Amino acid sequence: MYQGSRRGWMEIIAGVMFSGKSEELIRRVRRAVIARQHVQVFKSHIDDRYGGVYAISTHDGSALHAEPVDSASAVLRQVRKDTTVVAIDEVQFLDAAIVDVATELVTSGRRVILAGTDTDFRGEPFGAMPALMSVAEIVDKLHAICVVCGEPACRNQRLVDGLPATYESPTIFVGGSESYQARCRHCHEVPKADAKQTSLFGA
Repeated sequence: MYQGSRRGWMEIIAGVMFSGKSEELIRRVRRAVIARQHVQVFKSHIDDRYGGVYAISTHDGSALHAEPVDSASAVLRQVRKDTTVVAIDEVQFLDAAIVDVATELVTSGRRVILAGTDTDFRGEPFGAMPALMSVAEIVDKLHAICVVCGEPACRNQRLVDGLPATYESPTIFVGGSESYQARCRHCHEVPKADAKQTSLFGA
């Protein structure tokens, strides 16, 4: 394992879709490269949008090469000994072990940059993001603009055929502007399915 000459730390870039998380991760990675640091970039293999599984791509077309991984342990296996900066995009899709893996990388002296959506389409904590945010040295939470009212957006609105997805829909569904909108808390909608409404209200 790499033994750095300085102490490592963990940075979290959190927020909703369209808030600029990937752009910020790419910016930090490029600055590290300019500083001649040894950087490795990973992303969840689930996200195959835009540039495919071998690139981190933003909604405006910027891209950065990345290694796709299907688990937290894969990150640990693929990190090279001379790597000083580890960046991971869409970290919410990785398993809970990513908390221990990221902590191990930091303990070994590396700078770890993690970007991910902190809440799912229901507005509830997403994957390991809450745990990562609680143990990181630096946490930046970004906001988008609500497409309904123009206020700061902190929720991911999932759409199915143009209508809000029901609460019972799958938590993980990869998509872009055709399936998601950024909305504020007040404009965010997560209706219950008809069967659930019937059981709740006794109708």
